[in-house]
Amino acid sequence: MSKVELIKIKDIDDGMRLNRWFLKYYPAVPMSRLQKLLRTKQIKVDGKKVETGTKLSTGQEIRIPPMETDNAIVEKTGRLSAKDTDFIQSLVIFKDDNIIVLNKPSGLAVQGGTNTNRHVDGMLDGLKFGSDERPKLVHRIDKETSGILLLARNRKYAEKLTKAFREHSLKKTYLALVIGKPQKDEGEIKAPLEKVGEKSFAVDDGRKAVTDYKVIDSVGKKFSLVEALPVTGRTHQIRAHMEYIETPIVGDGKYYGETRQKFDIFADKLHLHAYKIDLSGIYNKKTIIVAKLPEYFIDSINAVGMNFKG
Repeated sequence: MSKVELIKIKDIDDGMRLNRWFLKYYPAVPMSRLQKLLRTKQIKVDGKKVETGTKLSTGQEIRIPPMETDNAIVEKTGRLSAKDTDFIQSLVIFKDDNIIVLNKPSGLAVQGGTNTNRHVDGMLDGLKFGSDERPKLVHRIDKETSGILLLARNRKYAEKLTKAFREHSLKKTYLALVIGKPQKDEGEIKAPLEKVGEKSFAVDDGRKAVTDYKVIDSVGKKFSLVEALPVTGRTHQIRAHMEYIETPIVGDGKYYGETRQKFDIFADKLHLHAYKIDLSGIYNKKTIIVAKLPEYFIDSINAVGMNFKG
């Protein structure tokens, strides 16, 4: 298990509130988890109890407890089972000294939550590959969405990747099988979104949300394979935007609703896949990672007469 860390505040973070500091360096830690750690005095600054809004100063020392000790997936011995270790390692599609990229299957949550005990965050000990450091989550994708998930293997790259995601400088490409066909073969969806409960809705006064898209193939006006590039990164952005232009994603029970038309030829899964990410700006050389489409997605594409192996 990881040990307690003592981290000094850098000049660049002088004056930053504690909750913003955690969002920057520990983006995968939910606010509820942070509040609990503060309430139980597991997180301290210069040995003193603090609150989420406490302002930090250069040179102060933050006590960071082991973040994985309460993961339900970890056995009482503190070790991940061999089965789950093999499973999480089987998802790796790229690995070097700084970054790991997974091809996450649909149905596997990135983090734990209500009634969710099996998740990527709980299996990160299986991805140390001889390192003393546990990989760090630097972004999230929906449980139902398959495809690319990046992990940082050290603090330096956790900071670089978190900054890149926050500034939307990493070009991400998704593939979606949708019902119907967009009016234009390619274009830009500008629909501000507001998160209400577990869904995002297009509203005039919502937060700016932009998605570029391109139709790769279609079967008349019945089904289309769409390439979507989120310019901004709002919750469920692509799912909400596809529904907004009246081409909902196949298998999307959240945005297509309980009355959605079901098709026997498709697996009852969300057909949205994080297909490609461009890391060239991180590595200063052309580096594009591609995650193969899941078999059910390929089967669905073939079933309607389109041809894309992914």
